[in-house]
Amino acid sequence: MRRALVTGGSSPIGAAIARQLAAQDLHVIVHANRNVVGAEATAAAIREQGGSAETLRLDLTDLDQARSVLGAMAELAPIQVLVHNAGLHRDVPFAAMEPDDWREVIDVNLNGFYAALRPLIMPMMRGRWGRIVAISSLAAITGNRGQTNYAAAKGGLLALAKSITREYASRGITANVVAPGLIATPETERLENFDALLQLCPTRRAGTPEDVAAIVGFLASDSACYISGQLIAVDGGTS
Repeated sequence: MRRALVTGGSSPIGAAIARQLAAQDLHVIVHANRNVVGAEATAAAIREQGGSAETLRLDLTDLDQARSVLGAMAELAPIQVLVHNAGLHRDVPFAAMEPDDWREVIDVNLNGFYAALRPLIMPMMRGRWGRIVAISSLAAITGNRGQTNYAAAKGGLLALAKSITREYASRGITANVVAPGLIATPETERLENFDALLQLCPTRRAGTPEDVAAIVGFLASDSACYISGQLIAVDGGTS
């Protein structure tokens, strides 16, 4: 059974991705740093449906810890699929953005991808099969007021995926980026301008976490072996 690591697996999108991969007969490692209870609930729900899952608590901003923990896990049993969904935002206009606002967002969204992928890439190479998917954002494509840090971090994921493709596609490893637009989650539905954002979407509806999970599941499958270095927007045509 192939193994998948979903970072940020306690969020609505992360949980949907974990469920999708489990339904494709992967053993899913549901990662969280702060919301461990949410990750455990996701893993328990997968097991109740007959799937295979476990949880992992790990601070991806601690590069040494990530290398040690994930390296040991991958050596014991390779992790062939990585979905980097962990992320956070510190929204503030650029002129008022403090150094910590910048660093924290870059650390989790972009550096966290490095922290998760670096210990897993060599075992993937040895197995000559790997699927890497990073969850970006519509902000990486269009930019967004008050989110220069977030847009920069999410935009960097595509450059990393394209470069990983150049280096490792010949070893059976693909790397792609999925950019969700407006997705209906408890957080987004609390936005004051949620209805206004809906009007910007040609479909006139928000997407669901399952909409994102469906394309991630495809990219993580054997069927997507000739797709790499690409950004796929799941945004109802907004971009």
